[in-house]
Amino acid sequence: MANIKSAKKRIKVIETKTLRNRMIKSALKTSIKTFLAAVAGGNVEESKAEYKATAKALDMAASKGVLHKNKAARVKSRLAVRLNSLNA
Repeated sequence: MANIKSAKKRIKVIETKTLRNRMIKSALKTSIKTFLAAVAGGNVEESKAEYKATAKALDMAASKGVLHKNKAARVKSRLAVRLNSLNA
């Protein structure tokens, strides 16, 4: 356990940030699952709406530093491929 006041503060701050990151990641995973369910259902309009929301969530997670920007771009690309395969 930390004895120095600044080290104790860092522990508290890290716990807060960890909780925030966990919430963002959990919401992101849920958004991706709802998009994949919409694609599996075959509903094009719903899939487009879910893709838009998921892409926004990915961009926000990348901007907050929860995900690397290249990972967010890669996931968005893979989801777009699934959406386009639904349209074709």
